[in-house]
Amino acid sequence: MIGSLMMRVSVVVLLAGMLAGIAMGIRQDFTLQPAHAHLNLVGGVLLFLFGLYYRLFPAAAADRLAKLQGWLHIIGGILFPAGIAMVVLDGPAFIALPIVGSLMVVAATALFALIVFRTSRV
Repeated sequence: MIGSLMMRVSVVVLLAGMLAGIAMGIRQDFTLQPAHAHLNLVGGVLLFLFGLYYRLFPAAAADRLAKLQGWLHIIGGILFPAGIAMVVLDGPAFIALPIVGSLMVVAATALFALIVFRTSRV
């Protein structure tokens, strides 16, 4: 379940990131390039790969940690680049947003590492 959710969210986020990139190219304004790159990589690609792992290893997805990891990454993977965009556009008053988002992503990735080591023993 969490793997499928992560994959569905990731393709929506990736599509949004790609459309944002096209809009930047049309306007020739690349101010939000850091947010665009993080949205595509963290919110799109990584989220999809994590979801794919859970689909390939259903026992890993059944763990309560997997649900926590998935939701942490979904929220952090959107908050992080959105926060970057707000800082770029509106200044450092919003610096807490990308910091919190990036810490959520790091925590989710650490949980994922734990899950992988627990569930992919050879």
